[in-house]
Amino acid sequence: MVLQVNPIQKEPIVTWEALPADFILPDDPVENIQQPAIAAALTDALGSTGRIQPQMLIGSNFGLVATVNKKIVVKAPDWFYVPQVQSVGNVVRRSYTPNLEGATVAVVMEFLSDTEGGELSVRSTPPYGKLYYYEKILQVPTYVTYDPYEPSIELRCLQNGQYTLQQADANGRYWIPELELFLGIWQGERLCQTMNWLRWWDTERNLLLWSSEQAQQERQRAEQERQRAEQECQRAEQERQRAEQERQRADILAAKLRELGIDPDA
Repeated sequence: MVLQVNPIQKEPIVTWEALPADFILPDDPVENIQQPAIAAALTDALGSTGRIQPQMLIGSNFGLVATVNKKIVVKAPDWFYVPQVQSVGNVVRRSYTPNLEGATVAVVMEFLSDTEGGELSVRSTPPYGKLYYYEKILQVPTYVTYDPYEPSIELRCLQNGQYTLQQADANGRYWIPELELFLGIWQGERLCQTMNWLRWWDTERNLLLWSSEQAQQERQRAEQERQRAEQECQRAEQERQRAEQERQRADILAAKLRELGIDPDA
């Protein structure tokens, strides 16, 4: 009888090292046309409501780097948020290495695809699955996966080194503690695309508007102000006409009194 012993999975050795200047970053194509639009809409709503600060790093399809067992590993999520990074001045940032260039990546989002080693893969050997990479290597506190076709959201929070699925609230939205916002699904149109969007809601359950929606609101407010001003002008003109009619009636009455030999001013 041969005793079989399962190999012990060694914990990866993770270090945070500067990316070589000549390192060629992956240039994988996006899965579909919706991914860039959804990511851009998420960032747009944060920017239009003044929630993006200079020290933050928010991006999409941008390399997040770690050195695992002395080999450089890069994953480019569909959307991510880092609360505090070091300034690189006028240099174009090519990638981001947590703990070397700033804080830990706080939120990562992936929009589901069917590729091997994809968004829910826990593959713990190269090429690492994305879920494994975000959970064990980068240790991202909040990991969101979104299927725009279902549509459905899964949100995982890091607890004791492992991701735990979170439950949505009564409105089907998920609390993102790092941003102090709710994340949910909204069906509608943006930039001539009608589909299921990921959107933010604040603690008062108010929808964070895109810049285009804010501009539309401003146009509507300006039009309402124009209409109110026009109505005020019309009312002022009506008052002027009524005053003129009263003056004319008074003049006619005074003339008739004078014809009768009565002084209207006496």
